[in-house]
Amino acid sequence: MAILLTESAANRVKTHLAQRGIGVGLRVGIKKTGCSGFAYVVNYADEIKPEDAVFEALGVKVVVDAQSLPLIDGTLVDFVKQGLNEAFKFKNPKAKGECGCGESFNV
Repeated sequence: MAILLTESAANRVKTHLAQRGIGVGLRVGIKKTGCSGFAYVVNYADEIKPEDAVFEALGVKVVVDAQSLPLIDGTLVDFVKQGLNEAFKFKNPKAKGECGCGESFNV
């Protein structure tokens, strides 16, 4: 089991954590929502809970709650800049489909 980061995503997390001055890594999870069923939730992890899974990717801790992990195991997280827009993007091998806007997925 693992959540992977591209170099771009790892660099973004490292830079932002340094600017914040606090945090232990990137927290990735899902919530039920959207037109396809699930949406990714990304935040900076300020703590690691006992039920969390923790992965190390390019020097960054990736923290995932136990309920989200089965649905996003194997996901590659990228950070993409397109013009003025920038966002984390997900390549989830378990996703069977995504909505048109790419904000939600189903398994």
